Amino acid sequence: MTVPARISLVTLGVRDVARATAFYEQLGWQLSSASNPSVSFFHTADSAFSLYGFDALAEDAGLPADPLPAFRGVSLAINMESEAEVDRVLGEAERAGGRILKPAQRVFWGGYSGYFTDPDGYAWEVAHNPGFPINDDGSIALPD
Repeated sequence: MTVPARISLVTLGVRDVARATAFYEQLGWQLSSASNPSVSFFHTADSAFSLYGFDALAEDAGLPADPLPAFRGVSLAINMESEAEVDRVLGEAERAGGRILKPAQRVFWGGYSGYFTDPDGYAWEVAHNPGFPINDDGSIALPD
C-alpha cells in the first residue's frame, strides 16, 4: 500500500481569521459555505485552501505556537498562463493589501515570477512556467 500523492487541503494558521478571509476574498477567491467564524475554506483548482486560527492550528497539530520567523521554509504558488498575467495578479494582491516581496522578473529556470505576502506574512509566488502548461481546470500539467 502507498500514500496517495495528493494535497487535499492546505491550511494556514492566521492571527485573525476574519482579516485573512477578507484578503483572500479581495483576491476574488470563492469562500465555501462550509466556512464559519473560526475557519474559512476556499475552492481552488484541484484542492482546497483554508484559514484557521494560528494558536488553534498549533494545538490541533500538537505543536507549540512559537513565534513565526519571517521565512517559514515554504512558499505557495499560483501559476499563470503568461507573464502579463503574473504582473496582473501581483498588482491585484498588492491592491488587496498584500506586500510585494519580489517584483516579477525573468528567472534562472526559464520562467517569470515574483512574490507577495498575505497579511500574515505567508509567501506566495506568482509564476509563469512555460514548461508547466495550465490545464482547463486551472491545475498545472507537470511532465511525466
